[in-house]
Amino acid sequence: MSLSLVQSRALLGLEAASVTVEVHLANGLPSFTLVGLAETEVKEARERVRSAIQNAGLEFPNNKKIVVNLAPADLPKDSGRFDLPIALGILAASGQIQPALLAGHEFAGELSLSGELRPVRGALAMALALHTRGIATRLVLPAASAQEAALVPGSEVYGARHLLDVVQRFMPEGAALLQAEEGQQQPAADGWARVHAAAAAAAPLYADLADVKGHAGAKRALEIAAAGGHSLLMVGEPGSGKSMLAQRFAGLLPPMSVDEALESAAVASLAGSFSAARWMNRPTSAPHHTSSAVALVGGGSPPRPGEISQAHHGVLFLDEFPEFARSALEALREPLETGTITIARAARRAEFPARFQLVAAMNPCPCGYLGSTLKACRCTPDQISRYQAKLSGPLLDRIDLHIEVPAVSAQQLIDAPPGESTASIRTRVVAAREFALQRQGSPNQALQAGAIDKHAALDDAARKFVYNAAAKLGWSARSTHRALKVARTVADLAGAESVGVVHVAEAVQYRRALRN
Repeated sequence: MSLSLVQSRALLGLEAASVTVEVHLANGLPSFTLVGLAETEVKEARERVRSAIQNAGLEFPNNKKIVVNLAPADLPKDSGRFDLPIALGILAASGQIQPALLAGHEFAGELSLSGELRPVRGALAMALALHTRGIATRLVLPAASAQEAALVPGSEVYGARHLLDVVQRFMPEGAALLQAEEGQQQPAADGWARVHAAAAAAAPLYADLADVKGHAGAKRALEIAAAGGHSLLMVGEPGSGKSMLAQRFAGLLPPMSVDEALESAAVASLAGSFSAARWMNRPTSAPHHTSSAVALVGGGSPPRPGEISQAHHGVLFLDEFPEFARSALEALREPLETGTITIARAARRAEFPARFQLVAAMNPCPCGYLGSTLKACRCTPDQISRYQAKLSGPLLDRIDLHIEVPAVSAQQLIDAPPGESTASIRTRVVAAREFALQRQGSPNQALQAGAIDKHAALDDAARKFVYNAAAKLGWSARSTHRALKVARTVADLAGAESVGVVHVAEAVQYRRALRN
């Protein structure tokens, strides 16, 4: 009878809960049993592990009763990341490697039938969870996953290409190899190496706002939204440039900090969409309007992040806004306020970050030409009303800026010179954002009731202006507060210490109701 313990990580949210792989060998009827609330892909590890061990020239204990337990028993386990720890547990329990040498290591990796290690989803999230908890351990991963995990500062990550590359380090003579290779930076000839973070990439590249001709008002609204962290709704006829503006919005945002980049990359790693080429780039997530509520906010069993979490510290662009399912749009209401999304299931709950900036675009009516100077609208008042009613009042109330994006004439499109560049506008955005952070420690969008009274205090003329605007436009308390936040951002862009009537007047024009 023998028992071997090997550590791995199960991903549930960003916490990457620790899983202990326990292996028990005993005499009896030969069998291979895997327990511990494992999903189908984990149960299939039995055949992958058996073939990988045998094809690597190692001995699989076919004449033993094998029991593999994934603890804790009540935590759902999915994916093939447990293949490597299961294989090492069996080899340690059968005496082919030294169990004592496994201490201080975390393992994750999927095995091919030949013993090759395949990349796993969530490698960076595992490394970030270890770093956040202050756990000093060596993380052993497939070579293709190790590079992203090494982006976490202070992490000790080793990459391997084959099961044998790992096994030989935990044989009796392997301890000396581990010590000798701690400082190794280049891949070893046998496919094992300590992996260090790649050199910092060049400055992030975004599409330039100078490509957009005209639309001075829309560009000003984008600048305000970027400076204050505000959400934005653009209304305009087809082809007016709404999507082009939205696709360039991320470039206006302040550069990412390392912590923001790690959080954003960890979510992308969980979803299996991480790309090293996008490191330190603010993400823009643009789901199709047929996306379900689960695709948008996350879900499944075990829960996985949705589009709003993949836009964390970036931009969520929803084109054809009213065409999204009503349930999907209403699910955005809480994340817009809190910056997080909690996925609750019968036996498990997971919390994902979702601090994104919403940029939405829509036509003013079903045909798209309500108010156009180029084409006549063909829609009846009832059709227009039904179309705009797809967006609920509570949802629109949570969007800080509402703007119209008119069509650009052919002459302006062809003859007008390039507009102001993204880099130039971003300089003003960064200065305004730093002004707000020094004053209150957060972007203006995050101000709450007491902080609004303190940091967005109005003079007498501005206060009277807000009273009249709120009464005439029928604003709720939330709408009033959001207008004050936008006014505070307008003042920051102007370098003003206090909020005056000119700042409030500009903020009020961005909360106009849709035409109907």
